[in-house]
Amino acid sequence: MHSLKRNTRLLATVLALSPSLAMAEDTLSAGDTAWMLTATALVLFMTIPGLSLFYAGMVRAKNGLSVMMQCFAITSLMTVLWALVGYSIAFGGEGAYWGGLSKAFLAGVGVDSLSGTIPETVFMVFQMTFAIITPALIVGAFAERMKFSAMLVFMAIWLLVVYAPIAHWVWGDGGWLGGKGILDFAGGTVVHINAGIAGLMAALVIGKRKGYPTTPMMPHNLMFTVVGAGMLWVGWFGFNAGSELAADGTAGMAMAVTQIATATAALAWMFAEWIAHGKPSALGIASGAVAGLVAITPASGSVGPMGAMAIGAASGVGCFLGAVKLKKALGYDDSLDAFGVHGVGGIIGAILTGVFCAPSLGGAGFADGIDSIGAQVAAQATGVVATLIYTSVVTFVILKVVDMVIGLRVSEEEETEGLDISLHDERAYILD
Repeated sequence: MHSLKRNTRLLATVLALSPSLAMAEDTLSAGDTAWMLTATALVLFMTIPGLSLFYAGMVRAKNGLSVMMQCFAITSLMTVLWALVGYSIAFGGEGAYWGGLSKAFLAGVGVDSLSGTIPETVFMVFQMTFAIITPALIVGAFAERMKFSAMLVFMAIWLLVVYAPIAHWVWGDGGWLGGKGILDFAGGTVVHINAGIAGLMAALVIGKRKGYPTTPMMPHNLMFTVVGAGMLWVGWFGFNAGSELAADGTAGMAMAVTQIATATAALAWMFAEWIAHGKPSALGIASGAVAGLVAITPASGSVGPMGAMAIGAASGVGCFLGAVKLKKALGYDDSLDAFGVHGVGGIIGAILTGVFCAPSLGGAGFADGIDSIGAQVAAQATGVVATLIYTSVVTFVILKVVDMVIGLRVSEEEETEGLDISLHDERAYILD
């Protein structure tokens, strides 16, 4: 009897000193869940109000409210579509190209269902916030000239036939790009290259703004833009560190490299602009920060601090050249540089992830089955090319169909008057 009591006390002591043993039958982690609830709120904060303010400040005063309206409506529409079928297409089951419809209408996603160590409801909403901001980023490419009705129809179709399948390719069970070893920790391919190339296609199909590039189209409120950029910077910690889906060392490193890359990119853009134009600008440093956030996104779970600094420097200079110089050289009207920052920055980040993930360069290592920088860069390039081809072709088709059915562009009179009044019968500013 005494032996039994001693063994019982010993077992109780071991369990008390070993929480992991005590929780072996219950995989839900309160710490991970608390962090992911926070990260989810941070990512939603990136779109409303962060991206809304960032974009609204860069358009003319007569269109500022329309941009914020578009971001707000996209947030609402994508939420409903993600709950109905988007989540199932992306994460509903195993498959090379899509997840099926087994979780349509959130079937089986209940209080007790888990995704790793967190409730599946939390994972679903976290991924929903990605599905919200990705189409919202596209708004920057066609700002000031697209019909609100056409925007809603285009975004609804685009989410289901472009975003959700590509999310499955990279992150879903059995996804073919994930199987090839692509490293995309938080969405460089799924979010930024995807949105960037879709934005470029929209800008090309819809055409230039009336008067572009001869008529000055200066940002009407750079205070909004800088505040919005600051909100994006803060929210991005949820975007990148949250993508670990746990409160652990990888999440901590993701936060560290995000801060380092962003600061480096902001300075790199600022100094590049200073050299090129003689003066640094608030718009430039804010745009550089966003470029760094974009580029570190795919790499945030794979690179170390010095790799992050190199990626930040490359993206700051590269996106300055892509957003400012390339657009002028080719003559397309990417209104707010959706492609110049998110497309170019996403490509830079995706490729350099394959370099700086190398342990010899301070990274966390290559993907399973890959043992060299060359092979990892090849895998990254496969993801980039696949996304560029699929997104550009399907986005072009969607835009053309919507144009034929309801028309994409506002009339010249509506564009001249401004979308705030012509589409929403409101003004951002009452100055009388």
